[in-house]
Amino acid sequence: MFQGTGSDVGKSLLVAGLARAFAQSGLRVRPFKPQNMSNNAAVTADGGEIGRAQALQARACNVEPSSDMNPVLLKPQAGGEAQIVVRGQVVGKASGRDYQAMKPGLLDAVLSSFAAISRDADLVLVEGAGSASEVNLRAGDIANMGFAEAADLPVILIGDIDRGGVIASLIGTHAVLPPAERRRLKGYLINKFRGDQTLFEPALETIRQHTHLECLGIVPWFGDAALLPPEDSVALAARQGAARAHTMVIAVPVLPHIANFDDLDPLMAEDSVSVVMVQAGEPIPVEADLIILAGSKATIADLAALRAQGWDIDLKAHWRRRRPILGLCGGYQMLGRRIADPDGIEGPAGSTEGLGLLEIDTVLAPTKHLARIETGFGGVPVSGYEMHMGETTGVDRARPFLDNGDGAVSGDGLIAGCYLHGIFASDAFRTAYLGRLRSGFASSVAYDRSIDLVLDRLADHLRSAIDLDRLLKLARAGC
Repeated sequence: MFQGTGSDVGKSLLVAGLARAFAQSGLRVRPFKPQNMSNNAAVTADGGEIGRAQALQARACNVEPSSDMNPVLLKPQAGGEAQIVVRGQVVGKASGRDYQAMKPGLLDAVLSSFAAISRDADLVLVEGAGSASEVNLRAGDIANMGFAEAADLPVILIGDIDRGGVIASLIGTHAVLPPAERRRLKGYLINKFRGDQTLFEPALETIRQHTHLECLGIVPWFGDAALLPPEDSVALAARQGAARAHTMVIAVPVLPHIANFDDLDPLMAEDSVSVVMVQAGEPIPVEADLIILAGSKATIADLAALRAQGWDIDLKAHWRRRRPILGLCGGYQMLGRRIADPDGIEGPAGSTEGLGLLEIDTVLAPTKHLARIETGFGGVPVSGYEMHMGETTGVDRARPFLDNGDGAVSGDGLIAGCYLHGIFASDAFRTAYLGRLRSGFASSVAYDRSIDLVLDRLADHLRSAIDLDRLLKLARAGC
């Protein structure tokens, strides 16, 4: 099990790279994360949903993702609550305090999923969540040491040197753990190193003196990590772009509960496209060729935030300039006349007027639609997945965006939306859709293939920095 000294130290990326490296050696490898918090999710072949990072890790293992790879998924929404997904299905919502009381009752489901994953694997790489040193959350823990103890797993710590303080974070994490949990620690990895590693050698001795732990590798900075789908919206700030000359400019307002924003990654990979992530306090750029409203985990709350930023004015000015707007899932719902949430699915019960750019209305409902879809866009093949709660009706549905009847298009053809996530990963769709915006557009990337090439490079990168045979021996030796 890989646990971090803090959040965003690179656990997900390291597990993905190690998964690809061990799979290349011929092992049957599987990823597992007992508890995850993310609004970037993927639909599995068995009809559930898991965190996007675990879906990427499954891809690194060359296997289909399953609901058991991430049995507890927390999806933050409005009102300080999170939707609770267990083994792929929504079971309710809870505040942070209420969830602490729920956790012990979820351990059996988590262990059952771990057993199911383990049956088909030579090696399971388990990813912790947040920090191993969050002793205030230790009671009933299923994400870090609580799970490691329940499953009797050896643990590797990961520290991030790029953020500073890695010596103190490793020593401090070791210091706050009780003796039984310290004995599970078999070593540590230092991630995101830049510069001359020989300058860090005295620090290794300091860490050894305080923890008696073995350094299992110092992993240099991997710049291509930015080409892989991010898990958390915190990554969007780092991806903030600006319009480049002679490119197609696509503007995306970053709303507080933005979800499944990896929909945008294939666009960011295009050489002739500038994706501008519009942050709070900034106007939507007038030079934008296209505005995309991305998915949302709290559509009504995010629509209020959009209006508070004045982006509704920018959107309508963009439309009056006869430039297109595309809404995906929650963004599609916002484009309509009205959104109702009578049961308080995504926050407080209520309803609100939409942007009124599409003649549609949406009513949120408790049943979540989860499905992988293969369809077309004017005959051009496109695939993706649906992940939404609600039904949308209205006269613009008579002009569906996709060949299977999903979505709607305005009478003037400028406003469109659909429920299908992942559509831009389809190279043919991306070329056809963007070609309608700019004649002669030619895609510069085969997106799915590019992800696999990055995973291969990541595996090589880790192989040169970490003794994989030593890791495998530690895994086989257990605790």
